[in-house]
Amino acid sequence: MIVWINGTHGAGKTTTSALVQQLLPDSRVFDAEKVGETLMDIRPGLPGPGVDNFQHWPPWRPLVVETARRVLDYTGGTLVMPMTVLVEQYWREISAGLAEHAIPVRHFVLHADQDTLRGRILGDTVLGPSSFRLQYLEPYAEAARTWLHSEAEVVDTTDLTPAQAALRIAEAVKN
Repeated sequence: MIVWINGTHGAGKTTTSALVQQLLPDSRVFDAEKVGETLMDIRPGLPGPGVDNFQHWPPWRPLVVETARRVLDYTGGTLVMPMTVLVEQYWREISAGLAEHAIPVRHFVLHADQDTLRGRILGDTVLGPSSFRLQYLEPYAEAARTWLHSEAEVVDTTDLTPAQAALRIAEAVKN
């Protein structure tokens, strides 16, 4: 099984995923961003879209599916995957690819209001303030309004700690 933890920057995906992994027996965290980083390391760079976001490169989506499938074939259990996917077509490609391999997916979205997200990004003491992360606030809001919240189980983290969010997700997965 895959527990996909979606949401924009500042929602708490990375922290929450690590905590979810501790609450789910036989689980591992797989950050699909590492697949994108591998594509970004290819020299000379890949052609076409993707300069600003590796998700735009067509190989990224099937490579995420194939990597997750291979890891699950090898280890079994559950993969907890923190990864922002805001383009509906990309989510459809990934979820359809996983379904072709009969891999069940529980899709969660960590949500917070725009002011909370902005404050978290600007006050991040680990990564520091980031204009890159801020530029995804409006695309997230648009995805939430148009498709994302209807495709996932929404966990509003505005007033939750990452531990509380992780517990809600783990309990939902176990039930």
